[in-house]
Amino acid sequence: MPARMRHVRATAVVAGCASLALAVSLPAQAAPKYHGKGIERSVLPAGDGWASADGSTTGGAAATPDHVYTVSNRAELIAAFAEAGDAPKIVRIDGTVHGNSDATGTPIGCEAYQQDGYTLEKYLAAYDPAVWGTDEVPSGPLEDARAASAKLQAAAVNVNVPSNTTLVGVGKDATIIGASLQVKNVSNVIVRNISFEDTYDCFPQWDPTDGDHGAWNSEYDNLVVYGSRHVWVDHNTFSDGDRPDAGQPRYFGQVYQQHDGLFDIVRGADLVTVSWNVLKDHDKTMLIGNSDGAGASDRGKLRVTLHHNLFKDVKERAPRVRFGQVDSYNNHFVTTEGAAYGYTYGIGAESRLVAEHNAFSVPKGFDKAAILKKWSEAPLTAGNNYVNGRRTDLIAVHNAGVPAEQLTEGAGWTPALRTRISHPLAVPLLVGLGAGAGKPSAR
Repeated sequence: MPARMRHVRATAVVAGCASLALAVSLPAQAAPKYHGKGIERSVLPAGDGWASADGSTTGGAAATPDHVYTVSNRAELIAAFAEAGDAPKIVRIDGTVHGNSDATGTPIGCEAYQQDGYTLEKYLAAYDPAVWGTDEVPSGPLEDARAASAKLQAAAVNVNVPSNTTLVGVGKDATIIGASLQVKNVSNVIVRNISFEDTYDCFPQWDPTDGDHGAWNSEYDNLVVYGSRHVWVDHNTFSDGDRPDAGQPRYFGQVYQQHDGLFDIVRGADLVTVSWNVLKDHDKTMLIGNSDGAGASDRGKLRVTLHHNLFKDVKERAPRVRFGQVDSYNNHFVTTEGAAYGYTYGIGAESRLVAEHNAFSVPKGFDKAAILKKWSEAPLTAGNNYVNGRRTDLIAVHNAGVPAEQLTEGAGWTPALRTRISHPLAVPLLVGLGAGAGKPSAR
């Protein structure tokens, strides 16, 4: 029976000196054709990671025909979420959705958000360390103008995803550029088959007190799971797109950092499965738990499974873990010659990481002791991992290479929610063929 698309309305931020609320109609269009339980109505299989515990993750699989939407711009995406609310819904991304866009979906530049006379040139002149110094963070009219401009961009870039949602890409080229999807304080969400690119901050803040030499700090991740339960993120691709950090200019001697993380899981989020994704060409990749001081909200939560993902040329945080029981298995970590590298797994406050059956492909001369990074005293399990085709005891290698930061073996729990375990020697081929947007049939 053909499904109907209902007209809905949403507000959209419009470029200019101030934002204007515009009513936007979601056009009526033909319903998608269903083929049994295809990707749009599929649910997380039983036993597939932490998101299958304590119930199930079904997203919008039970959506009625009038709660199936096909969208092609930001205003339509927000309108679909608003109309359906917490009812089961399927939202299909067809083509490219730009977060930084006007009400018609036309991309806009950073200048469209500038407020109160802000320009980067004026900001650089005002807070040059030779003028401002290095002992205080910026304040005054230009910093206020930067903050006002950033607030206007945030209203466009941050898109909240409601409960009981399946957000899925149509075909092989569905893309979201410059938007930060916020899965915040909701439950039962599935995100599949989408390329997330270049969620960039037009207005990074200079902080001369950050570290020894100061730093540019930016907002926005491509995807954030914040305080939410039962989330499945599968067969997506995350990157900086055409704006890699490595290509950014330097101001005050530091990289003008316009990206934060690719995909973070924070603030008491729980029961999350991350499978068959590609995360590539980025610096600060994934946080699981965002603060050492968040124990009151994070203890007993942040239970996350990562499997069959490709992490390629990511500098750090793949992931960095605090508090959570994180099961990371059958992932492929690739570092190519010349790529920036800090570490892969960050061992943080009260974490209980299990990292098993993973494959690492690294260049000649790579320091295997750097794969693990100790931030806080916390035990972990790291068995049956292979580096360049050879079985490697990551904890022993780390402890031998970094004697001042000894790691303790034994996370104290054994993962049970795994649908299959592939031999690490097979992981590069399996992940290469199956991970990322456009490849959902590989599951």
